[in-house]
Amino acid sequence: MARYIFITGGVVSSLGKGLASAALGALLQARGFTVRLRKLDPYLNVDPGTMSPFEHGEVFVTDDGAETDLDLGHYERFTGVSARRTDSVSSGRIYSNVLEKERRGEYLGKTIQVIPHVTNEIKDFIAIGDDEVDFMLCEIGGTVGDIEGLPFFEAIRQFIHERPRGQCILMHLTLLPYLAASGELKTKPTQHSVKELQSIGLAPDVLVCRSEHPIPEKERAKIALFCNVRPDAVIPAYDLKSIYEAPLAYHRAGLDRAVLDAFAISPAPRPDLSKWEDVMDRLENAEGQVNIAVVGKYTQLEDAYKSIAEALTHGGMANRVRVRADWVDSEKLEGEGAHLLDGYHGIIVPGGFGERGTEGMVAAARYAREKKVPYLGICLGMQMAVIEAARNLAGMPDAGSEEFDHEAGKTRFTPVVYHLKEWVQGNYTVQRKVGDDKGGTMRLGAYTAILTPDSRISEVYGGATQIEDRHRHRYEVDATYRDQLEQAGLCFSGMSPDGKLPEAVEYADHPWFIGVQSHPELKSKPFGPAPLFAGFVRAAMQEGRLV
Repeated sequence: MARYIFITGGVVSSLGKGLASAALGALLQARGFTVRLRKLDPYLNVDPGTMSPFEHGEVFVTDDGAETDLDLGHYERFTGVSARRTDSVSSGRIYSNVLEKERRGEYLGKTIQVIPHVTNEIKDFIAIGDDEVDFMLCEIGGTVGDIEGLPFFEAIRQFIHERPRGQCILMHLTLLPYLAASGELKTKPTQHSVKELQSIGLAPDVLVCRSEHPIPEKERAKIALFCNVRPDAVIPAYDLKSIYEAPLAYHRAGLDRAVLDAFAISPAPRPDLSKWEDVMDRLENAEGQVNIAVVGKYTQLEDAYKSIAEALTHGGMANRVRVRADWVDSEKLEGEGAHLLDGYHGIIVPGGFGERGTEGMVAAARYAREKKVPYLGICLGMQMAVIEAARNLAGMPDAGSEEFDHEAGKTRFTPVVYHLKEWVQGNYTVQRKVGDDKGGTMRLGAYTAILTPDSRISEVYGGATQIEDRHRHRYEVDATYRDQLEQAGLCFSGMSPDGKLPEAVEYADHPWFIGVQSHPELKSKPFGPAPLFAGFVRAAMQEGRLV
């Protein structure tokens, strides 16, 4: 039976809660324990996939096709444990499940209430996979006191009360504001945050205190006294140069030791942190820098491309170089704006939805093709590269995507990219219509691609002819135009196992130009970089004459 660590955020700020959870998971792994991390979010959206990137940042996709919060990306990157559909739930999903059960008659006509029906649903979710790991880390989104989060806190209170003593602990992350005028850290917000937790029947065992300045021992003692925790369980969390320093920094601060002491696990196995020491060595001792342009639609919010940013960092680690990513608004490249890409060693066009900014992405693909600059197109980025080839190489000046015609409500393009109505998933066929609900109706999760032997992408994957990556899209390149595009020079170097869906394209006469329908960035880790990103960064190094 797993031990449970519930991670909550303070009244003032929950900043860094996901990172602290991921780092703690990595530290417990370093001591030989098995872990799984889970996210409970208070928002009412049933499916994060329907939320704008400007609202919620990146939607992270799991192997089994769940659209989840971006924090699950941190969990995977730090622990290497593949997240599952059962590792993320929102209030909306919980309420939806309860209402569906009520409509099926499972409550036998009883009045449906938050307690016990909603809280029982939450507790059932928390306990999934209870016997699979040593530690289950459950992060509760938002901050204590949020009205949306109250059912989660009540469910956790009940869960802790129902489990054997010593099987669950609570870790609370707060902010210590610094008043420059008086030159002091204020502990009162942390005290009030803990008081708010105590008012709903929860008491933290470990406090993680975010601070921009060193926390004096007298302040730590004061926090311990007024918050009723042990002094060595008050853990400072300072700003770091890189998120990948977090496991080492939290270990130095004593987080893993405080957690194990709270569970009375003593003596505990010594941690092996050599993996994280190597990660930091590669970051701190980089040999040069490559400059990458990420041409996207949501560049105002970097979290919208969080996995892209991290995968580029991982690619840099693999090649011992620093990667500087500039976020270029694709709309600025429309018309005569492609010159903004001058001087970059590589260009990435990531995924997205809708027509806005896509002409700038087409311009970026053309620039990369003509200037022989390394190019990596991901999902929409691959589709825009195909449209560019169709227009400028294959004699189809009106080539475009069915997505844009659907959005405009009229036919304007020859659709070399079409709405995907049918595909094979496992042993059955999935069918979709244009008018279907948006949430959870895309081609989601891990799918196999068959690669052409001796192609560039096969070389990147070490000569493999079969790979598996995660997808998130409802529009697909139309294989009907394959012969016409290949005659123009664009090779279809990856296809679905049934040969119907294009998975990768490339130019044989280009130093490094690859487009993929999948999202390889979602599986990239600091100690296991995605091959496409490692290969792309190496190609950028050659462009920058660093090799």
